[in-house]
Amino acid sequence: MSDPARDPKQIGALIRRARKRQALSQQQLSAKTGLRQETISLIETGNPASRIETLLTVLSALDLEFQIAPRSKDWRETMVREMMENS
Repeated sequence: MSDPARDPKQIGALIRRARKRQALSQQQLSAKTGLRQETISLIETGNPASRIETLLTVLSALDLEFQIAPRSKDWRETMVREMMENS
């Protein structure tokens, strides 16, 4: 999985997809991370106040990593298309 995420909602959606691919409930991921189920829910819905340490804990539990890369040249077009699809 190497989908770009450019905002909290996209990060949350990617985390939710990874959790579901692993057939984990939010409660199971909560137990695996030591975080509250409510925290998992907030992350998955794109809460912009999520702390980076919390996100890294969740990513680690899902066997994912955080990477930083240059934006693709067509990132504006992609963002507009995704915003229209999610409206």
